[in-house]
Amino acid sequence: MGAVEDRLAELGLTVPEVAAPVAAYVPAVQDGSRVFTSGQLPMVSGSLADTGKVGEGEGHVTPERAKELAQICALNAIAAVKSVVGDLDRIERVVKVVGFVASDPAFTGQPGVVNGASELFGHAFGDKGVHARSAVGVAVLPLDAPVEVEVIVHVAD
Repeated sequence: MGAVEDRLAELGLTVPEVAAPVAAYVPAVQDGSRVFTSGQLPMVSGSLADTGKVGEGEGHVTPERAKELAQICALNAIAAVKSVVGDLDRIERVVKVVGFVASDPAFTGQPGVVNGASELFGHAFGDKGVHARSAVGVAVLPLDAPVEVEVIVHVAD
């Protein structure tokens, strides 16, 4: 294991197998020194960890739970990158993170939810994990997932 996987292990996390695509795409593509992931859902062992809209009140995924799900999405994005580059220590910079949050119309806490992903990238990659980001509220995500995360990373040649 390299330094990135050691830092993940400190959190009790291991890089999972790449989540199987749910449609006609691949989990990640490398173009030159950049790797672009497809949107990663909070899949654990082939199933969604939770479903539904994020918001307050009965019948919603809580913002706290959604933040945990964003971390799972980020871990799946790391797995997708690893499937292309092999060694996560080749990552020189997490460039951009985009988080989508299936939101109840009254919910406006998307940035706090996507912090689950951002904080994981920061822990795993240190200063190389500091990135630009968008956190977007949407009406619905594939398979009724509460959160989806995609990432762009720069890798060493």
